[in-house]
Amino acid sequence: MPVRYGPPHDCDCAFDGGVSGVVVVLHSNHARELDEHVRHACELLRSVRNVTLLNQSVLLRDVNDDADVLTELSERLFACGVLPYYLHQLDRVRGAAHFEVPVSIGRQLITTIRSRLPGFLVPRYVQEIAGQPNKTVLL
Repeated sequence: MPVRYGPPHDCDCAFDGGVSGVVVVLHSNHARELDEHVRHACELLRSVRNVTLLNQSVLLRDVNDDADVLTELSERLFACGVLPYYLHQLDRVRGAAHFEVPVSIGRQLITTIRSRLPGFLVPRYVQEIAGQPNKTVLL
């Protein structure tokens, strides 16, 4: 999340030069991360022409592995002008196994939030698989 940002005119100069559109991807795993500072920073970014704000999250045990928590995250993101884009299955890296959620649970969570939210607020559930050229959609 941005810690430092300036007025909209500061952003304008960064996006000059014929760019037809800019996509900024945030990384937020829980609605509690989206405070007024983040909302304001998103507002500043949205005030720049042709900027699209997306979010990616990682599914984490005891952090956001709950349909209510993921629903609230999507709703709070939208209130900040950000669309949920990806919900990543945790990569199996050393020291993170205690955060892993089974893929079957992740699929259940996506099915549940699909029944609660409009489609544009449901992130794509994906996984990075070694050797694959793209993310693999899990549901």
